[in-house]
Amino acid sequence: MPLFSVPKEVAVGTAMLGVAFATGLLAGKKYPSLVFGIPRSPRSVIGKSSPLWQYILDHSVREHPVLKKLRLVTADHPWGRMMVSCDQAQLMANLVKLIKAKKVIEIGVFTGYNTLNMALALPDNGRVVACDINEDYAKIGKPLWKEAGVDHKIDLRIKPAIQTLDELLAGGEAETFDFAFIDADKESYNEYYEKCLRLIKKGGIIAIDNVLWSGKVLKPRKDDLTAQSMHRLNEKLFRDARVNISMLPMGDGLTLAFKL
Repeated sequence: MPLFSVPKEVAVGTAMLGVAFATGLLAGKKYPSLVFGIPRSPRSVIGKSSPLWQYILDHSVREHPVLKKLRLVTADHPWGRMMVSCDQAQLMANLVKLIKAKKVIEIGVFTGYNTLNMALALPDNGRVVACDINEDYAKIGKPLWKEAGVDHKIDLRIKPAIQTLDELLAGGEAETFDFAFIDADKESYNEYYEKCLRLIKKGGIIAIDNVLWSGKVLKPRKDDLTAQSMHRLNEKLFRDARVNISMLPMGDGLTLAFKL
């Protein structure tokens, strides 16, 4: 296969993202403080108090009622800011549908908002392997997974994600997954990425969250190992010939890596 030959669905999706980014670029020239300024909150390049942010939500986000219920419950949690943004979740669900995914890996579950989001996007025989080390948070979402009728699609594994990924590889599941989402301990991102790249099939997508790390990737302090790790990964992804990438300024930064 030529270096830049990818399935039609992925090519279309990449083109759509390119158009979206170009639109954002033009908007940035008109409203630079809104689009390319330092985020007013660590979870959004456009401040969440901005009327423009509310406009985006009102005119784009279509949430399943149970998914919305879990989002609101999670938002009230003391660590609610760890939840993926709803617009970001919807983008990933649309990508999952676009490539007709059946198998998904999620690294970092928290209350299971995005786990539910992924499960709702998959066909009835789909599977989400959800990796986390804390089941207490996941217990918040479990009843809602069942309420939405997708709990049978979710394979929750409470153990270090590296262990789960190694088990999947040892079990012969290399290049059988369609989509992976990485949103866990940042210093392990590189190892998660490498193992996911082995598990994802050609034409599959790896979504990597928090790649901007509240802007700290611009000048990582020597004592900020997380920012340093994210910056090194961003530089690696930029040069990685195994994937095509799009880095999107949504949430705290989201990179999509399309496996070639």
